[in-house]
Amino acid sequence: MSRNVTVTLKLATSLDGRIALSNGVSQWITNSKSRARVHQMRAEHDAVLVGVGTVLADDPLLTARTVPAPDTQPARIVADSKLRTPRQSRLVESTGLGRVILAHDDHADPSPFGATGAETWAVGSDGSQIDLNGLLRRCEAEGFNRIFLEGGGTLAASFLAAGLVDVLAWFRAPILIGGDGIPAIGLLGLDRMEQTRRWSLTAREAFDDDCLELWTPI
Repeated sequence: MSRNVTVTLKLATSLDGRIALSNGVSQWITNSKSRARVHQMRAEHDAVLVGVGTVLADDPLLTARTVPAPDTQPARIVADSKLRTPRQSRLVESTGLGRVILAHDDHADPSPFGATGAETWAVGSDGSQIDLNGLLRRCEAEGFNRIFLEGGGTLAASFLAAGLVDVLAWFRAPILIGGDGIPAIGLLGLDRMEQTRRWSLTAREAFDDDCLELWTPI
């Protein structure tokens, strides 16, 4: 991967690292001040990236809703190997607000999105998912050097396992959800402690009882 592209992984969780209840309910874990900070961070990046699972579950808009609004909205990218994003999703129907990009493997058929205004990028595949390095190379070619990765857990785990996360921005709310909640990070496939990676705390911000910590890999 070209290191000209910086990936910031944002997590917003309970104290025990959960992003939703077992039934999928997730609004709202963090408070309104934390959410406003997320919108500010989106505005500071060239592109916001999520996995297709997040789109199917939440139908997010992913715009930076700051006051005042940014001069240019970040591009909104979906890692969607099989192009399962609905044509009627809020993302696809909001291309007038800014670029919407569906990154897929080489075998998916992009023709259903031809008249929607959404862009489709064939970035190759790596097993069952898109080629993350291929995606970041395309991002760099498009001038997207600051990527804000917002999940979900499977995509977050894939970037972490590949060593492609440069900054971890972790918002935590003072609640506990428990082991039956949905974890922020999917399976990493580790079986030895020496495979784990250590992180260095570089900054901390407080939003009432919520906390944002910024970490970089050591």
